[in-house]
Amino acid sequence: MRRVAEAEEGARFGLENELYMEYRRRTEPFTMSADHYHPYYEIYYLLSGSRVYFVRDRSYPVEQGDLVFIPKNELHKTMQAGVGAHERIILHFGDGLADSLTAAQAELLLSPFRQKTHVIRLPRAEQIEIDRLLRRSVSEIRSRPPGYELVPRMAVMDVLLQTARYLREHEPMPVGYATPMHAKLTEVVRYVNARYGEPLKLGELAERFYISPHYLSRLFKETTGFTFTDYLVLTRVKEAQRLLRDTDLKIADIAVSAGFDNFSHFGKTFKRIARLSPRDYRKRERG
Repeated sequence: MRRVAEAEEGARFGLENELYMEYRRRTEPFTMSADHYHPYYEIYYLLSGSRVYFVRDRSYPVEQGDLVFIPKNELHKTMQAGVGAHERIILHFGDGLADSLTAAQAELLLSPFRQKTHVIRLPRAEQIEIDRLLRRSVSEIRSRPPGYELVPRMAVMDVLLQTARYLREHEPMPVGYATPMHAKLTEVVRYVNARYGEPLKLGELAERFYISPHYLSRLFKETTGFTFTDYLVLTRVKEAQRLLRDTDLKIADIAVSAGFDNFSHFGKTFKRIARLSPRDYRKRERG
């Protein structure tokens, strides 16, 4: 078991290859700098303040009490909204957390990650209960009484179970766009997600969606947190990783399928993002 020391601005706790929990309170404006995705599930819970969260193809305004469910290998980024001060808790876990469950139980608990919306806004009673569970976990991590390691694990199971049961009986509460232009940008991002394997240029996208190239570039960054180029490259590398894991295609064919027209550029870009060459990445994932 790996334990992580408390940080000045919060508290952190980890069980190797199973669960990671982190509480953080910020008083200054903050936007996540890392452009990332990861091979494990993430739950983001906003204790106070407001944020904007981009997941997959759209940005969501996130309010106090909201839960954000981010599936494995999904591009995401949290950004500043309103005043800087906010508190949040994140929970990371892999497939190992469900290993002790039956298939039906795992199907139920992971169902919040398969909703059309990534932000779940529960009724007030359920929000209060989840807030209590997660705040207790933070308190246990800080004070470390005997058996405190069990509390975060039980809390994430409870959060998943309460949310999954609610969603079996109710449609998720609709979460609108922060502005009409956020909705417009979602159309652009979905177009990119469907055609990343083709040559895509910002100017051509701007013409297609009746937006000036300069404005589209600025809007893309403000709305998603990514530049257009970074988003396109990350999407292509993410697809290449999937093909390396799940198929026997030749690496050169994977590069073309993912949208890279130059094999040398593909190798350098892949290694910069994945920290491994495509060949070594495939070996590790199949090892």
